[in-house]
Order: sequence, then C-alpha cells, then structure tokens
Amino acid sequence: MLYLGYHLSSVNGFEAMGREAIEAGANTFAFFTRNPRGGKAKAIDPDDAAALMTLLEENNFGKLVAHAPYTLNPCSDKQNVREFAKICMEDDMQRMEFLPGHYYNFHPGSHVGQGVDAGIEMITGLLNDIIKPEQSTIVLLETMSGKGSEVGGRFEEIAAIIEGVKLKEKIGVCMDSCHISDAGYDIINDLDGVLGEFNRVVGLDYLKALHINDSKNPPGSHKDRHACIGEGELGLDVIGRFINHPKLAGLPCILETPNEFEGYQREIELLRSWTPR
Repeated sequence: MLYLGYHLSSVNGFEAMGREAIEAGANTFAFFTRNPRGGKAKAIDPDDAAALMTLLEENNFGKLVAHAPYTLNPCSDKQNVREFAKICMEDDMQRMEFLPGHYYNFHPGSHVGQGVDAGIEMITGLLNDIIKPEQSTIVLLETMSGKGSEVGGRFEEIAAIIEGVKLKEKIGVCMDSCHISDAGYDIINDLDGVLGEFNRVVGLDYLKALHINDSKNPPGSHKDRHACIGEGELGLDVIGRFINHPKLAGLPCILETPNEFEGYQREIELLRSWTPR
C-alpha cells in the first residue's frame, strides 16, 4: 500500500483535516501540533480527535506524521531556548495521546557553534526527559540538509542521537528526499547504496516515515529549498523510485512541496500513477 499525503492546517480541527485529506486522494497526512513558529497550542476537543480516529480507520489510513514547530531548537546555546523546546515537546507528547499510535516529527536543531557532539548530547538529554514508557507516540528525528550548524545532516549524527536515547522503541527517523540529496547523499544515481548506508549506520528498522520533496538545488548544496515534484533537481522518476522502493514499502509519504490544495491533489495523483521507465 502506498500511503501519500501532505501538510494540512489544523485550524478547523482534526476531523476537518481527515475529510480534506480524503478529498485530495490522500491516505495519510501531516499537521503542526501548534503554530509552526511555536507558542501556545489551542485546546484539543476530545470528540473531534475521536471522530478523526474513526475516519482514519474507516478509510484505511496509514500513520499520521505530526510536526513540531520549526522554531524549536533543543541544542541552542541559550538555555531559555532549550527550555522552550522542552516545554513545547512535553506538552505535545500529551496532546498526541488524543491520537494514539501515530508519529511526532521534529528537526534535531542547530548547535550554533557549540559543536556537533555538544548538540547531540543536548538533543538526547531532551528526548530522555520527554519520552515516557507509557506513551503510544513514536518520536521521529528528521534527516536534515546540513546547512549551517544543523545537527542531523549525516546519518552518523542521527545514529548517535538514537544511541543516547534510553527508550529506543519510542524513537525513529523521518527521511526527507530533498534534505538527504542536499546533504550529499546520491539518491539520484545510487538510491540502493544510500539506503544500504542508512541501514548500516542507523538501521532501516528505525525508518518510520518519508518527507517527499523535489529540490531547487543540486545534490550536496546544503541549502534545503523544496520544489514541486518533477520541477527540481531530483525529478519525478527519482521521487517515484524513492517512494516505491521495496525497502520503504508501507511508510507514510508526506509532501512538503510549495503547493495549495489543488497542487497537492495533482501531485498525489501523479505519484500514484508513476511507473518505472
């Protein structure tokens, strides 16, 4: 089963997101747990959350991939910024239990000159603080493009974070096609090799979700600029091979392309109709 979806706004509630996804031809989706720039999240209506869970089951949806705000930086050089990330993510773990059994994705952060090792130590420390044995949510580390002082641009950095997490059954990875290409992994010419390297360094068992984006920049650029499917350096054929790779079968595939509803609807249809050349 190919699970395809995109980022939806939660402004009208949970059930509304599910109904929009169905209208677009999606069978998974992503949403921000709060404003993408951070801040206080609105209260959850338990009945609305339950209605979405029923809708997902009735329509054979795959796992949802909630997203933490972009502004969170668990490895900032400022204690108040790190504390804000902890407060938000602790709250998000509780909020996610209204939608039990799904994923929560976040950007590992930027060490801002403190060094990768220091960044990894702070990220693992935060994860060990917020992840609880009783939670049903799996927390996903997103692979990054490696721009600036980002942590997570190399598989080794993702593996080091996971190694430091105590409850490893509650941690996973979301692989972003644009990010790993921009980070220098050659998914254009050697997708099998890249997945083999990920398996050796991290382990494919930890790979739980995919972000599906073309890239405005060539491989190894460390830029992180998303493009619509087929309009960037990767192209439709590379994206098609990526999401249909047998080692990635069954993972939720989330579009983060610069689109509105009609554009996502077209991309979902395009990707479902893709066949190898």
